[in-house]
Amino acid sequence: MDVTAAQRRLERDDSGSPNPRKKFGVPYLFGGRLRLNGAMSEPFEPTETELPAVVRGSWHRFLDTYEPLRPELYRYCRQLTRNPWDAEDLAQDALLRAFATLGQLGEAPVRPRAWLFRVASNLWIDRLRRRRPEQPLQEEAARATASHPLAAREAAGTLLVRLSPQERAALVLKDAFELSLEEIAEVLSTTTGSVKAALHRGRGKLLEPQPEPERVPAPGVLDAFCAAFNAGDLDRLTALLLDSAVVEVVGATTQYGPEAARRTVLSGMLFGSRRMASADRDGGIEARFMQGILALPPRVEAREHRGEWLLLHWYRHQDGEFVRAITRVEPDGEQVARLHNYFFTPDFIAELCAELAVPFRSNGYRWWLSSKQC
Repeated sequence: MDVTAAQRRLERDDSGSPNPRKKFGVPYLFGGRLRLNGAMSEPFEPTETELPAVVRGSWHRFLDTYEPLRPELYRYCRQLTRNPWDAEDLAQDALLRAFATLGQLGEAPVRPRAWLFRVASNLWIDRLRRRRPEQPLQEEAARATASHPLAAREAAGTLLVRLSPQERAALVLKDAFELSLEEIAEVLSTTTGSVKAALHRGRGKLLEPQPEPERVPAPGVLDAFCAAFNAGDLDRLTALLLDSAVVEVVGATTQYGPEAARRTVLSGMLFGSRRMASADRDGGIEARFMQGILALPPRVEAREHRGEWLLLHWYRHQDGEFVRAITRVEPDGEQVARLHNYFFTPDFIAELCAELAVPFRSNGYRWWLSSKQC
């Protein structure tokens, strides 16, 4: 089979109809590639068993490609949502949506940053539109503003707490990212006239921050979690999880149930510093992020912040202790219903640690590295 014939085969499906994978003249994201050295082989079509690995590899390449834009994406999501938890969730969801969308595009986005902002804007606006009537936007806005006095100094002192989604996005893009009216219109899929109107309306609705809320008492399960963790007791940690518990390393993996969490996330939280201390040989994180970490167990400390309790993970280094992870625990009585571990989220960790005035070090974004990739 010559190259021309092979190309024609790729451009048609098994029925002889045009193949949508080649509609735009570029390879489908998960499709095979022509081999021109010697005899032509069949294009690679993954089996059901092989498909997860193929998708995973494409996802990792996507994250590598767009990694330079992730700090700005987080900052944009942060200004939209007005709190770091929702900002990280929105940024992660925007990357997932962008990855899925990219496989349907005919070509790479001309302006990748504006494209990612558009994906995040659409997701965020859709979420607000789906709110139940008893949960209006003002409720979320007031909660975000009141949650911590630092919110008053964000976005150059501008609080966007009662703006419509379109108004808030327009103001953030204009004031924080200095986009032109035309660029904002592209991100929000609207006209420059609508952008001008949104800016005008939004600037008239700015409010002063609300007072800080009362302190929230720490749930008893947090004390039990800290005691078990600092004793290195994996059995006690596992016993604190409900049978239906969901344990997540944000942006990396989600485990369901105590035993799955024990084998993966909980073990990594307790003993992962051993691998981190040899990341230049064993992978896990990029070697440049080792930064003198020691192969010693970390400790956790409960801190109240922004109206809720967090767990700070302190890792020992040659030059002292530094926070390298933050965990949020959702209790259900005396057990844990859900656990969110923020480890491969450097922008989120940097913001929270700056607010708490604690030293920190980054683990980067790349959670999938093997020893050969470090």
